[in-house]
Amino acid sequence: MKKIKFVYNLIPVLVFLLIWEIIVRLKFVPGHFFFPPFTVVIQEFYHLTANGVLGDNFLSSLFRVLIGLFAGSTAGIAIGILMGYERLIDKIAHPILSLFYPIPALGWLPILMLWFGIGEILPILIIFICSFFPVLYNTITGIKGVDKEFIKAAQSLGASEWKILTTIVIPLALPNIFTGLRLEAGMAWRVIIAAEMVAIPTGIGALLMRAESLLRIDIIIVCLIVLALMCLIFERFFIYLEYKLTHKWRQYA
Repeated sequence: MKKIKFVYNLIPVLVFLLIWEIIVRLKFVPGHFFFPPFTVVIQEFYHLTANGVLGDNFLSSLFRVLIGLFAGSTAGIAIGILMGYERLIDKIAHPILSLFYPIPALGWLPILMLWFGIGEILPILIIFICSFFPVLYNTITGIKGVDKEFIKAAQSLGASEWKILTTIVIPLALPNIFTGLRLEAGMAWRVIIAAEMVAIPTGIGALLMRAESLLRIDIIIVCLIVLALMCLIFERFFIYLEYKLTHKWRQYA
């Protein structure tokens, strides 16, 4: 069934690519310069991969996303658990965090450039900020949304606060936590591309800007395809991880 579903999902993509190729080849658009055929894009993808340009820039972006996403998500989950479970901490921290939450991650770019300069720490910090707040608030929502009857039942049986937190509250909050992680998996890639386009000389975003200055539409499309694939892969990874961690007990819920 999964293979059949995959084939059905793949058919619209293949039809879209075929229409793309036919429209350009039949010259329904003004020349290959502004809109190259899909086969030309694939050829350029191969050339960029073979000469190492795409791989080097991709690995630079991937490293930044992994470090920033891991650090931001870890901090968001840890502080979110504290704020969701301890009312006093929530009352103290919530007003402060609410002041910073509306600021877009890229809005911090100018001041971070002045503080840390242009280097590897800059995009990682941007990804950290981008990942931290949505994961934080989804974790808080998940912790506070746990049915209080489960907690009271565990307390009546003599369970410690730590036991209640680790065996009841956090497991029941995992769906909300993973919602935040899935959202930020794609957003992290969008933000790193924008940061690299503005301030970083390496990475997929920097490659995009160089392609724009050279009027290479085919390279631009290659970069956009890589971005789309990575957003999809990261999202699917967190969906798979959530299933592995929660499916055994959720089927009885």
